[in-house]
Amino acid sequence: MGTGRQKFNMMADFSAPPDPSQMRPFWSILRRTAEENPAPDTPSPVRIGLALGGGFARGIAHAGVLRVFEQYRIPIHCITGISAGSIVAAAYASGATSEEIARAGCSMRFRDVGRWSLGRLGVVGSECMQRFLERLLKAYRFEEMRTPLGVMATDLFTGNPVAFSESGVVFDPIRASCSYPGLFQPVRYRGQLLVDGAMSVEIPAALARQLGANRVISVYLPAPSPEVEPRNVFQVVNRCFQILQRRSEDLWRSETDLVLSPDVRGMDWNAFGQGPRLIEAGEAAARAVLPQIQEWFARVQCRAA
Repeated sequence: MGTGRQKFNMMADFSAPPDPSQMRPFWSILRRTAEENPAPDTPSPVRIGLALGGGFARGIAHAGVLRVFEQYRIPIHCITGISAGSIVAAAYASGATSEEIARAGCSMRFRDVGRWSLGRLGVVGSECMQRFLERLLKAYRFEEMRTPLGVMATDLFTGNPVAFSESGVVFDPIRASCSYPGLFQPVRYRGQLLVDGAMSVEIPAALARQLGANRVISVYLPAPSPEVEPRNVFQVVNRCFQILQRRSEDLWRSETDLVLSPDVRGMDWNAFGQGPRLIEAGEAAARAVLPQIQEWFARVQCRAA
């Protein structure tokens, strides 16, 4: 009702220019209407947002997805990541090629990202991850990335997702996004105690939309087969989180246009020695959906012709 009164008063007095503050609601509605109803003869370009899920060592499969996208020249407007996906996303956004990411993934070991350090909040410290990231990344700040980058962590107090994308050094947000509760110690950053982003949302598809994507491709790394009985306390905790995440799957799927699911179910969370197989799984999943991605671009070209 308040907006209606403002519009009436603005139109009633033609003797003076309208107050800019009264015009804001009008322009906001006009802009939103134009975005939701584009002219038929001006098709919107395809802006792909690639959202990478977590999976610890199994995240090496993301490099295979990127390799296929590079081979077929699929442009990526923005890239987001959670946990292991945040490492790959940051590397790609900084300018690293899929081959460089694949080599780093195949040579990567647990000691590159964590050190056993018994503490009250976890048994592994991730400070050493920064040295690994310094070797892999071509840029270290969000605002310096060649491709817009989004990293998601979780506020341990509120349980809410915390997104990083605009500015600042990427190291601590990535460490936080990878801080699996019970194993890695939480990361204190900007007054918040942060843990693995997958605790609040499994795949940052919505963040890719916020960065401007109009086609979101989510890369989901399925958990090991539930028929395999957990063999240690970490696998028990991991299985519990998998159960919780399965129940919130609709949240990220509702923001996703296409799901890639590399077949990594036979790989354990610390399968660092199986890098080539993980990359092959990522490549196979990407090739399987290439026709659908290429169709997006073909539709735009047909409408523009």
